[in-house]
Amino acid sequence: MLKVCHLYPDLLNLYGDRGNIIAFMQRCRWRGIPVELLEVNVGEPVNFADIDFLFLGGGSDREQNLMAEDLLLRKDSLQQAIEEGLVVLAICGGFQMLGQYYLTHDGQKIPGLGILDVYTKAGDKRLIGNIVIEVEINGEPVKVAGFENHSGQTYIGNLQPLGKVIAGFGNNGQDQLEGVRYKNVFCSYLHGPLLPKNSKLTDLLIQLALRRRGLDTSLPRLNDDLEEAAVGVIVERLSK
Repeated sequence: MLKVCHLYPDLLNLYGDRGNIIAFMQRCRWRGIPVELLEVNVGEPVNFADIDFLFLGGGSDREQNLMAEDLLLRKDSLQQAIEEGLVVLAICGGFQMLGQYYLTHDGQKIPGLGILDVYTKAGDKRLIGNIVIEVEINGEPVKVAGFENHSGQTYIGNLQPLGKVIAGFGNNGQDQLEGVRYKNVFCSYLHGPLLPKNSKLTDLLIQLALRRRGLDTSLPRLNDDLEEAAVGVIVERLSK
């Protein structure tokens, strides 16, 4: 049994981010892998050590402020679980919150959890549109597509990016890097949502979650023609 946790589903569900949970769980079920969903809101208990896959989505500034204080109270247990192999997908605001801080236009430094050595500063323009990145999955370069919409510019230093930008802006519109990967933590600005159309990335997260639980990581193949066609359309559109 894989245990999936959607953290703050009532606050962080921007641009259909809940679809990432749906895709992860459905691809498990199609393969006969038992999976259980736990939705945790502000003030509700959760033991990250018991979780195999954690999803933290994006939200408006108001919504992120509502959950930031609660998330800070969970920092130590979350950080320990991450170091022990917890699989995490953090999108947009969730990505920023795992970093050191967010620097606003007026110079205010809003602290993050500090689990990842990255920081974000407010940009002068919004980075918005379809995006394609190249991600290495099991030694193979894979094109991953999504939609980005963020004004924050994130800098990841020496950490490994999730992927390299083929078309679009990425973390900051400057260094051609998108997202970050640390251990089994995957961060990205790609909404859309990310996982339903990018089946190989979804399956990688499933395999890592199975490994965390000590289960067989071999996954029967599924028919992903529709998902691959969706990505192909975006790749073709952005290459013109």
